[in-house]
Amino acid sequence: MRKKKHLDERLEKCDNIIVLHSEDSNFQTAIEKKEFIDTRALFGNDNPVVLEIGCGKGNFACELAKRNPDINVLALEKSANVLVIACEKAMKNNIKNVKFIHSGAEYIEKYIEPESIERIYLNFSCPYPKKAYENRRLTNIRFLKSYDVLLKKGAEIHQKTDNMHFFEYSIEQFSEYGFKLKNISLDLHNSDFEGNIETEYEHKFASQGMPIYRLEAYLK
Repeated sequence: MRKKKHLDERLEKCDNIIVLHSEDSNFQTAIEKKEFIDTRALFGNDNPVVLEIGCGKGNFACELAKRNPDINVLALEKSANVLVIACEKAMKNNIKNVKFIHSGAEYIEKYIEPESIERIYLNFSCPYPKKAYENRRLTNIRFLKSYDVLLKKGAEIHQKTDNMHFFEYSIEQFSEYGFKLKNISLDLHNSDFEGNIETEYEHKFASQGMPIYRLEAYLK
């Protein structure tokens, strides 16, 4: 993706709501040095913290924060091109309880303290259909191990996707790891589920008549 015009300047204007990626580009050494985010200092309160991994342009994270002023939303996004849009959206709407992490998902254990997250949202993650890229899928056991570290006891993971094969794969991975599943939907928009917050991709796919798949996973 081509770098957006004036991207660095736009990001700089959002620096009060962005936690930037470590300058260490070597994953192995970077992950060893913990840089835990002080969420109490970041948000100015002790409210529960939820995490969206891969927030895109921020529609979900911002709306979730607006609807739930008593929680804090951390939204992680690797691409600066879309992250800046999410940040500008939060600032324009004066949403105080959402902050952004500029990082790939593989670094979450570097930035987030163990057993500190009330819920994880995985919305329309890239399915990486090629077998060679399986370990990049955000429901691969590699990532489930990290989520297990970060989640508080009894906390949940909520996943949505338009990709049936990725959804089936996710169910297999969750189950193999030991997660229990509930509220599984094979067509979310034609179900009785209430309170859904649409993402940008979700709106696009649903408007084309594509089913949206959803589940909730938790460890006992």
